[in-house]
Amino acid sequence: MEYIFSEHTSIVNQIMAELRDKEIQKDRFRFRQNLEKLGYFMAYELSKTFKYECISVETPLGVSKSQVLEEQVVLATILRAGLPFYQGFIKVFEKAESAFIGAYRVENKDNVEVTVNMEYMAAPDLTDKTLIIIDPMLATGKSLVKAYKALIKRSQPKKTHIMIAIGSKPGRDYVIQQISNGNLWIGDLDDILNKDAYIVPGLGDAGDLSFGAKI
Repeated sequence: MEYIFSEHTSIVNQIMAELRDKEIQKDRFRFRQNLEKLGYFMAYELSKTFKYECISVETPLGVSKSQVLEEQVVLATILRAGLPFYQGFIKVFEKAESAFIGAYRVENKDNVEVTVNMEYMAAPDLTDKTLIIIDPMLATGKSLVKAYKALIKRSQPKKTHIMIAIGSKPGRDYVIQQISNGNLWIGDLDDILNKDAYIVPGLGDAGDLSFGAKI
């Protein structure tokens, strides 16, 4: 399943416009806030697809029937760029467990090859749970796929949802090829990658825009 938010009318499109705007990006706090807001709204839409159970709640004047989340959720994000985006999801799925992965791309300028190094992972047991992978940028898709394969080596989730702010069509195709049972939710989808494997028009480096340039 694939859902592209920009193909539907909602406030998400305004948030996406602000995330891309190079002038608004100069305000690092606002950029992080927009990523968090986007995560919140995407998590809300995702929540509509989950299973719920009916419970009875005692009010001061009687008993009310309510629905509460039945599924056990694990939120997984890739450090560091994923942190603001992840904050929106944890505010919706506030009882979720979390997994954190340290992965980064290594670029070979001679042959424009991008490889992925992964040096850290902390994750709970995923058995029979709903895994939500949260990553703001889907460029080549290699980091995300490597993180996913590392996670499922330890335990198998019941189902997987992949939440992306901005993706590229080549990255989307690669993820679909490698994770055939994953459900893709993308804020907006761009056509191409440039020679350095960055999304065009994209928004730049989400990690640098959130936390400052790295050396």
